Amino acid sequence: MTQLNIVSFLPSHAADISHIYHQSVQAINHPRYNDAKKNAWSAAPRSTKYWHQQYKLSKAWVIEDEFKNVLGFIGLETAYRSRGYIDCLYVHPSYQHQGLATQLLQHAQQWATAQHYNQLSVDASYLSKPLFEKNGFVLVKSNLRVKKNQTLATFNLIKSL
Repeated sequence: MTQLNIVSFLPSHAADISHIYHQSVQAINHPRYNDAKKNAWSAAPRSTKYWHQQYKLSKAWVIEDEFKNVLGFIGLETAYRSRGYIDCLYVHPSYQHQGLATQLLQHAQQWATAQHYNQLSVDASYLSKPLFEKNGFVLVKSNLRVKKNQTLATFNLIKSL
C-alpha cells in the first residue's frame, strides 16, 4: 500500500465520496443483502449537493493515496443532539479489508476525544458491526428500518471516550 493521508472533507471530495458510498453498497456480496435491499440503501450515487449539505455543519474526513485519490471516508455529526454520531464509514470496494476503515475510525475518535466528546455512537450494518466491536464499541440495541419497502437491520453501538 502506498502512502495514505487522512484529510478533512472539502467540497471537492463530494463526487468521490458519493461514488464510494454507492459502489461500496452495490459491491456487497452477502446473503443478508439482496439486490432489492442494496438498491433501497443506495440505488444511485447521491448528488454532490447532498454531501455538501451533509458535511457543512458536521465533521468528515477522507483517506487519500499519494495521488490524492479518495479511497474512503468517515462522517461525524457535531450538532449537540447527535454529537459524536458516526453517520458514514465507507471504503472503496477495491481497498476494503486493508485497515483503512480502522484508520478513519481511529482518526475520528482522536478528534472527538480532543473535542471532549464523552462517547461515539453508530448504527452499523451486519457487515460493519464487527469492525466497530473490534474497536471497542458495545451493542446497545438492534433496529429494523424500512426503506423503499425493504427491511434493513442496524445495530446501535456506542463507545465511551
